[in-house]
Amino acid sequence: MGVTGGAATAATAAQPEPWQMTFQPAATPIMAHVQAFNDLLMAVIVSIVVIVFGLLGYALFRFRASANPTPSTTTHNTLIEVLWTAVPVLILVMIAIPSYRLLYFIDRVPDAAMTIKAIGHQWYWSYEYPDQGFTFDSLLVPDDELAPGQPRLLTTDTAVVVPVNTTVRVLTTADDVIHSWAVPSFGIKVDSIPGRLNEAWFRVAETGTYYGQCSELCGVNHGFMLIMVKVVSKPEFEAWVKKAKKEFASLDGPPATVARASD
Repeated sequence: MGVTGGAATAATAAQPEPWQMTFQPAATPIMAHVQAFNDLLMAVIVSIVVIVFGLLGYALFRFRASANPTPSTTTHNTLIEVLWTAVPVLILVMIAIPSYRLLYFIDRVPDAAMTIKAIGHQWYWSYEYPDQGFTFDSLLVPDDELAPGQPRLLTTDTAVVVPVNTTVRVLTTADDVIHSWAVPSFGIKVDSIPGRLNEAWFRVAETGTYYGQCSELCGVNHGFMLIMVKVVSKPEFEAWVKKAKKEFASLDGPPATVARASD
């Protein structure tokens, strides 16, 4: 069905790697801001750990029993108490300001050139392209049907296709239980809730294939609710839209292949 996933390319750096401990490379402005905020927090955390362990080491050495046979009887120091109150407050303010800026940047959806609606089902995703006028389902490709280079438990039979350097609004909901539409390299994780529309956005600067999964435990086949987004050039997108309008025009309800998700 539609555009299927192919082998990974140089532009495709958006899937988990063995022994990976850091974020996937940022593919959107949102994820770039998330990584910058994470770097700031790591610097603050490391600095606090170094200072605390330094003070602890100094106290253990300076006030050891052999050097202080008569322990100090000091019970109050105004300057120290002011410092250990004021410094944490300043640190929290330093963290809070960029944190609120990031939340605002993520939450405020700019003027979008196109809209996609993602609908969660147990256990697959449906996508509506309201501007283009068609809908399709996106299901797991079983292990025995994977082509060379296609990642296991990430590849879907039909990809979400969007043009490069285009602001895309994502509306998401569900028709049964709570799901979550999440693409790590986009910096997106938004709950899909029955009876409610949630909104997110992304803009990808490089062509390639980007992967995600449902990130809200939603049942026995939760791990098979995959997301595959293919970012193509604008001429390629226009060509795909023309093909998709014909291919998906005759679909009426979920296809028979939906059974894969519950096997």
